[in-house]
Amino acid sequence: MTDTTTAAEAAASVTDLTLEEKASLTSGASFWYTKPIEHAGVPAIMLTDGPHGLRKQREGGDHLGLGDSVPATCFPPAVGLGSSWDVDLVERVGGALGTETSIEGVAVLLGPGINIKRSPLCGRNFEYLSEDPIVSGVLGAAMVRGVQSKGVGTSLKHFAANNQEDDRMRSSSDVDARPLREIYLRGFQRVVEDAQPWTVMCSYNRINGVYASEDPWLLTGVLRDEWGFEGLVVSDWGAVNERVTGLAAGMDLEMPSSNGVTDAQIVAAVEDGALDEAVLDTAATRVLDLVRKAQAGAGAVEGPLDIHAHHALAREAAGRSIVLLKNDAVADARADARADAGAPILPLAKDARIALIGEFAEKPRYQGAGSSMINPTKLDTALDEIRALADGDVTYTRGFSVAPTVSDDETSELRGEAVAAASAADVVVLFLGLPARLESEGYDRTDIDLPAEQLALVDAVVEANPNVVVVLSNGGVVALPFADRVPAILEGWLLGQAGGGAIADVLFGDVNPSAKLTETIPHRLEDTPAFLDFPGEFSHVRYGEGLFVGYRWYDARRMDVAFPFGHGLSYTTFSYGEATASVNARGDIDVTLTVANTGDRAGREVVQVYTSLPGGAAQRPVRELKAFASVALEAGEIAEVTLTVRRKDLAYWDTRLDAWVVEGGDYVVDVAASSRDIRSTAEVTVEGDPIVLPLTRDSSIGEVMAHPVVGQMVQSAIAQMMSGMEGVEAIMPEGVDASKMMESFPIGRAGMFAAGDSNGAVSPEMIDGLIAMANAPQQQPQD
Repeated sequence: MTDTTTAAEAAASVTDLTLEEKASLTSGASFWYTKPIEHAGVPAIMLTDGPHGLRKQREGGDHLGLGDSVPATCFPPAVGLGSSWDVDLVERVGGALGTETSIEGVAVLLGPGINIKRSPLCGRNFEYLSEDPIVSGVLGAAMVRGVQSKGVGTSLKHFAANNQEDDRMRSSSDVDARPLREIYLRGFQRVVEDAQPWTVMCSYNRINGVYASEDPWLLTGVLRDEWGFEGLVVSDWGAVNERVTGLAAGMDLEMPSSNGVTDAQIVAAVEDGALDEAVLDTAATRVLDLVRKAQAGAGAVEGPLDIHAHHALAREAAGRSIVLLKNDAVADARADARADAGAPILPLAKDARIALIGEFAEKPRYQGAGSSMINPTKLDTALDEIRALADGDVTYTRGFSVAPTVSDDETSELRGEAVAAASAADVVVLFLGLPARLESEGYDRTDIDLPAEQLALVDAVVEANPNVVVVLSNGGVVALPFADRVPAILEGWLLGQAGGGAIADVLFGDVNPSAKLTETIPHRLEDTPAFLDFPGEFSHVRYGEGLFVGYRWYDARRMDVAFPFGHGLSYTTFSYGEATASVNARGDIDVTLTVANTGDRAGREVVQVYTSLPGGAAQRPVRELKAFASVALEAGEIAEVTLTVRRKDLAYWDTRLDAWVVEGGDYVVDVAASSRDIRSTAEVTVEGDPIVLPLTRDSSIGEVMAHPVVGQMVQSAIAQMMSGMEGVEAIMPEGVDASKMMESFPIGRAGMFAAGDSNGAVSPEMIDGLIAMANAPQQQPQD
C-alpha cells in the first residue's frame, strides 16, 4: 500500500489475503508488534506504552520493557498535567511525546487515559485527568491532537467505566444509563468527536455484566454508530475473554500475541458459519488502515532527540502542574526576611535559612508504578535544584524513611534530626507523600492517609518551627489533617523527571503557581461519594452514587471539604467583571467577562464556567462544569475573555427516549475561580429539544394531558369525569385538588373512576383511541 491508499482501497486489499492471513492480522505477533504479511507488503508495526512518556522495550531487554526500556522524557503524569487546565500546554506536551515516539519508530503510543476518578482509592488515578468529564475530554483531546500531529497514533483508554484496579480483569461496573452516559462516557465522546484517535483501547472490566471487549453496544453502537469513530479498537493487554464474540462486537485487534490460538478460533468460526467472514474482513481492513497510517507518518520527525529542550518543557509543565493549596502569612517573624512583613510565606526569600526535611526532597517520587513507568533521560531532585537557586543556607535531613519496615529507633533518630534542623532555620520546607508501594497499577489503596510516621513528623516540626511549607508527592488524593496548622501547602502530585526543578521554581517565585485541582480533596475517606460501593463484592461494583461523582456529590450534600474542585491560589490576585451569557448562532452559549490581574506580578487564572437549571424536570447536580480557560495576564492587565458552553454539553441522557435531550429553560451560568468560589452569575434562556413520548396505557394522566396532540381532549374528558365525583370532593380537606391527585394515575386505569359515568367520558375504547391517535405519524405542514 502507498501513502495515498484510500480506506476503500485498503478494504479491497483484504480480498488478496487468505482466510488465515486475515485472521492473523487481528492479533499481535508478539508483546508489542502486529503481524506482518510480507507477500502483501504489510509490515509489522509497534504499539507501546505511554501515556506521559515513551516506554519502548530496548532490543534484547525483558519482554515487558519494564526493566530495560529506552531512555525517554518523563513528563508529568496526568494527575499533575491535568491540574494545569491548559489546553495549549497539554497539546505541546503531546507534540513532544509524538516526536519521541516517531524518532523511535513506534506507530502508536498507548494513551491518554481519561477514566473518571470515581474514588480517590483507585491505584491508577495518577494516570487519569479528573473527576469531571469535561476536563478529561477537553484535555484528552488536546493530548491526542498533539501526539498525532507528529504522524503517530494514540490509543484512548481505558474504554470504559474502568475506575478501579481491584479485580479489574473480571469486575462488572454496574452503572445506570444516565451516569454511564453523562459521567463515564462523555469524556471519551469528546475526544473521539474532536480529535479522532487512531485507536481506542477497550478495558478489562465488564460493564453491566458484559465484558468491554465483547460489547457490541459499546464498541459498535456507541463508539462507531453514534460518535463516528473511524479508527481501530485494540484490547488492553490480556483483556480478551472470548475472541470470536469480541471480533463480532467490534474489537479489532487483540494484544498481545495469543500464539495463534485465537486466530485459529476465528478461522474455525468462519468455516463453520458461526462468524460471518465479512465481520473478519472489516476488522482486518481496520488493521490494514492503521498500518497504512503508520507508514504514511513514518519518519515524520528526524532524530536525534533534543533531550535538553524536552527536559525544559517537562520542567515548564511540572511548574504549571503544582497547586498552591494554601499560602498564609508567616507564623514567626524569623522567617520573614522581606520588607513586606505579614505577607504570605511564599514565595520564599532566596537568602532565607531553609531546612529541607523529607526523603522525597532527595529521592523524588515523580511517576506511578506499573505499565507507565518511564526510564527518564535525566532526573532532577528538589534538594539539588533548591540549593542551585538559593542564596542562603540550605540544610537537609531525611525526617523519615519510605522503606517498608523501619525500626522505632531509626524513626526516632530521623525525627530528632529533623526537629533540630527545623529549630535552626527561618523556614522549613517539609516534603511529605506516599511511598511508591502504596499506589500502583494492579491494586487500589485502602485509605487516603499519609503514613503515620509522616503525620507525627509534621507535629514535631511545627512545634519546633511553625513556619512550615508542606510539599506533597502523591498520585492520588491524600487527607490533610494538618492543613490548618501550617502556613502553606503545595500539592506537587507526581511531576515527572523535572519536578525537582519545578518545585524550586515555585518555592522561590521564579514560576507563579497557576494550577488548580481537577479533583476534590475531602476531609475523610468516609465523605467520598463511592465510600459504600468501592470496590464492590463478588466481582460486581454498584455505582450507587449515580451522577453525583466528585464535587457534584459534595455540593449536593452541602458537605465541607478540605479543598474544593477547581481550587488553586497564585502569588498574584485576580478580579472578575460582570459576566454576560448569550446563545450564539450555533445554539452554544457564549459567556463573556473581563478578568484583571490586580497584583504586582504576572500570572495565570483558570476561569471556570458552571451551569445549572433550577426547577428542571431531570435530576441534576447543583452545578456542573461546562467550560474553562487558562488566561495569562501581566501585572495590572485586564483582558476580555469569552468561553463557549457547547449546547450538547447541556444535554442529559433521557432514559425514556434513550437519547440526549437539552431541556429548555432559564439556565444559571456561574463564572468561578473554583466550584465553590463563584465570582459572577448570569442567566440565559435556552430553547429545549422537542420531546414527544409515545403513549401507552401505562402513561400517566398528567403525561397524556400534556401531549400536544390529544392533551386537550383528555383534559376535557377528565374534567367531565371529575364533575361526576362531587362526593369525593366533599370528603377532601379544603384546598386539596383531587384532579392533581389523578395526574399520576396510569391512563389505562382511569376507567375505574368513571365506572358510574353514564356519559362514558373515559371508556377503555376512548383510551385506546387516544393512544392510537397520539402515536400515529403526524403530517408535516407544507411549505
